[in-house]
Amino acid sequence: MILLSWIRSDNRIRVLVLVAVLCGLATGCTTYQQQNKVILYWRQGNLTNAMVEAAKMTDQNANNKDAVIWRLEQGAVLRANGQYEESNKAFDKAQDKIDQYSQEAKVKLGHEGGAFLSSQAELPYEGRAYDGIMLNTYETLNYLAMGDSDKARPEIIRAYQRQEEAVEENKKRIEEIQNEAESTTNRATVEKAQQDSSFQAAIQGDYTYLDSLKPYADYVNPYTVYLDGLFFMANAADASDLEHAHKSFERISTLLGDNAYIEQDLMAVDGLMNGKSLTPTTYFIFETGCAPVRDQIRIDIPTFWPELPYLGAAFPTLKFQNNYTPSLTVAAAATNTTTVLLSSMDSVVGRDFRNELPSIITKTLISSAIKAAATHFAWEATRQRQADGSLDNGGIAGALVLASASVYQVAVNISDTRTWTTLPKEFQFCRIATPPDRKIELRTPDGSQKIPVTIGEGTINLIYVKSISLGTPLLVSQIKLK
Repeated sequence: MILLSWIRSDNRIRVLVLVAVLCGLATGCTTYQQQNKVILYWRQGNLTNAMVEAAKMTDQNANNKDAVIWRLEQGAVLRANGQYEESNKAFDKAQDKIDQYSQEAKVKLGHEGGAFLSSQAELPYEGRAYDGIMLNTYETLNYLAMGDSDKARPEIIRAYQRQEEAVEENKKRIEEIQNEAESTTNRATVEKAQQDSSFQAAIQGDYTYLDSLKPYADYVNPYTVYLDGLFFMANAADASDLEHAHKSFERISTLLGDNAYIEQDLMAVDGLMNGKSLTPTTYFIFETGCAPVRDQIRIDIPTFWPELPYLGAAFPTLKFQNNYTPSLTVAAAATNTTTVLLSSMDSVVGRDFRNELPSIITKTLISSAIKAAATHFAWEATRQRQADGSLDNGGIAGALVLASASVYQVAVNISDTRTWTTLPKEFQFCRIATPPDRKIELRTPDGSQKIPVTIGEGTINLIYVKSISLGTPLLVSQIKLK
């Protein structure tokens, strides 16, 4: 009876306890990585189970905040299994949802009050910049695999455009979070944390690994740029397409530095511009490993409140996956050619994460300040009622407030760890003059896999090879580009 009458006695206390109890009973406060069984089967090379799990998760989340991320996972798994049409259907659904969020602007920083009281993982996953770029890149490849270059064309153009748009979107995001930080009623607490030396040291120490990543330009994926050049070279409808291809290869040359394959591509485009024909060439794309996943770390945030001097908060971090086949060798006639790095998805994802990090930190500080203030005012209300005699429970009320706050913090202290996990770690490439007998052999560095391949008809062919993890079977497909 004492507890019941106390909870009823003050609305602020009642709300805090109620939220704490509900959060404590909630079953949904798990991270994306804890829910994601698709990646477990994926890393084993078990595409059958990965597809079943992806289908189950997309069905369960078709109309909720996680719809986009599960469609992306499903599209990648179906693509790896050679189900290109079904893969594009999954990607199209993800695209529709991403466009809906973009057009309707449903979730903006000024409207994230509910997430500030819970966690950023409760907001809809709208897709990150590299998600959209890779979605359109994969759709391009799927259409090419189905022999439909007309439908592939707008997809590769869209993938290229997204890289330019992402730069502007990031500028808007920075402005919005700065405005949010300046307008919050808990601005003093946020600024105190930002200036706290221990907090800053923890932030800098926990994210030093970002400094070691390959420094690509913001939101540029070299793989997409290269595929753009290759597509427009092989499918040029006019001189402007050839100029487009030339510019893409020049851009790749700037990103990669001296590279014999890119020099050969530039020479090939120059030859086309001067009326020459393409010589029979086979390109190899080697997609290897798994992209980084997001995990969470705890960092203590200082507050103004003596009863709660520090508040533990969850921040996302990247975990890189190093179980991958480091290269692929193409044996043709008496020559061996080994693939080289074209694009590090570790760096692409890491650069995007670095750009997003200031917003994540500020959002988390605002959220923590709101939660700390709620605890403080509930505590103060309890003390006031104890002082004036309207609440006499031998200190139980104060203890329950702090206990409720603790339960609440544990329940909602979840970082947003959603990220497209079935992307690769690296894209590698090489090119060779197509051998007269059109026969080659693909070899892994340890010699455990040797796969003979007969190159199909065509002047320009693309052999696409995927290795999910070290030791899983190579997945090989072919695309006739010209």
